[in-house]
Amino acid sequence: MQKTENKNYFTDEDLIQGIINDEEEALKKLYKNYFGMVSAMIMNNNGSYQEAKDIYQDTIVIFLDKIKNTEFTLYCKIKTYVYSIARKLWLNELKSRNLNSSSLIDSDEIDIIDNDDISFQVEQEEKIKNLNNCLTRLGEPCRTLIESFYFEKLSMNEIAETMGYNNAETAKNLKYKCLQRLKKLFFEIK
Repeated sequence: MQKTENKNYFTDEDLIQGIINDEEEALKKLYKNYFGMVSAMIMNNNGSYQEAKDIYQDTIVIFLDKIKNTEFTLYCKIKTYVYSIARKLWLNELKSRNLNSSSLIDSDEIDIIDNDDISFQVEQEEKIKNLNNCLTRLGEPCRTLIESFYFEKLSMNEIAETMGYNNAETAKNLKYKCLQRLKKLFFEIK
């Protein structure tokens, strides 16, 4: 591998060219740039830090293999492609734990990822992150009420009983007000 001194990789094209040329700094930059994103996705989806490191390592190996293939063309940002590879690998891991399924995605199938689908996935993950942030900012009792209804699938009667409201109608009215506040917070972020 060639050693480069303090070379900057400002664009994806520069970074890819550095990797193709076996520049050590380009590889370090690739590892550093996207690990946080991948580890957050995995740890927010029932994974551990060690599992995130393992998946990221596999992701980088697949990515390097793909870009060093002269027939490969990247039609999206490196960030999007790396995220998509890691997401598919993690979903395979979760499926294998739960189903011992034989219909797992092969790394050779990754180059037929639809770029629009990748962008949509990244956008959805960003929206979920923003929603979680808004729920945290929303505060109590709204956060608990919304989580109880939408995530835990409790009925209004169960929520009223659990949270000490007089009846389901009171809980329903509060839920409506809380949703209005949540929408306001969500759209302020955008």
